[in-house]
Amino acid sequence: MLQIEIKNNFVELGKFLSQFSLDTNQQNDQVKHNDLFFNSFVDLIALSQSHNNWFTPDNVHFSITSWAEALTENNLNQWLSAYNWVEKQPKNIGLILAGNIPLVGFHDFLSVLISGNNVLVKTSSKDDHLIKFLADYLIALDARFNEKITFVEGKLEGFDAVIATGSNNTARYFEYYFKNKPSIIRKSRNSIAVLTGKETPEEMILLSEDIFRYFGLGCRNVSKLFVPKNYDFQSFFKGMYAQKDVIYYEKYANNYDYNKAVFLMSNFQLLDNEFLTIKEDTSHASPISSVFYEYYEDLNEVKTRLIQDAESIQCVVSNGIIENSVYFGQTQKPKLWDYADAIDTLEFLNSL
Repeated sequence: MLQIEIKNNFVELGKFLSQFSLDTNQQNDQVKHNDLFFNSFVDLIALSQSHNNWFTPDNVHFSITSWAEALTENNLNQWLSAYNWVEKQPKNIGLILAGNIPLVGFHDFLSVLISGNNVLVKTSSKDDHLIKFLADYLIALDARFNEKITFVEGKLEGFDAVIATGSNNTARYFEYYFKNKPSIIRKSRNSIAVLTGKETPEEMILLSEDIFRYFGLGCRNVSKLFVPKNYDFQSFFKGMYAQKDVIYYEKYANNYDYNKAVFLMSNFQLLDNEFLTIKEDTSHASPISSVFYEYYEDLNEVKTRLIQDAESIQCVVSNGIIENSVYFGQTQKPKLWDYADAIDTLEFLNSL
């Protein structure tokens, strides 16, 4: 398949996804294969939480909408224009996907196919249905995808290169097992927000989205704050109040109760608003329902720290005081060219 053909099919997929939102599912007669897929996708979205308790309708729809907005001809053209493409024999690229948030591995799936390669996908049991459905839709658009997309149930074999995502522990296994193959091995990362105390109420509400979207389970979720000495957390908690209803979700509430109890039994000093605890801690990785923070006196010290800890940080949120930072509320809306772990996936695939 030519790249332009693959690209056009993903544009059609984006149009299909654009029909679905939390408020309403609106069929567009111009979208291809709605007769086969529209109602089935509505049903799958409704069933997603039974497949993974964290995949609430709100979060599944958020992911779908994000991909609908990304898969436009303009976005795909801008993304692909940064590379020199030459026609060559397709390679078989193995993907080992995470399952922490809906469609978390879709960018790798897209990257492999749009680079002209074949994809061997080993999904997580926690996110096993959505990506397979979208693959079926692509095959309906063009049967040649049947030869390019394979879902692997057992051992991953017959691959020329691999992209694997997991925890720090599984990454060590991946690095050993795939040591003789070109690979991208992704480990655990967290995201950081750097505050000045001069943020607007609107920015704090947007920050609540960066913290709570997907219940904080994604690597792009903010789990750590750097705040100036003597920072008044009142404005922070006012912003977080926009997410107050999260405590009514039982699975989240159970984590809140458990982690708060663990902290209190360890005699840690906490700030608490009855659905989020914040704790002074040097670590970047906080548990569900909690955010860590550190004080700073000199912003340059924070910048140095961020450089030192770059291998464990996915993205940094600020109002522009940190170079290349993400603005409030945007962490879960990466562009196609915002690569995980700052590793250019298309450059890797294009070099094979």
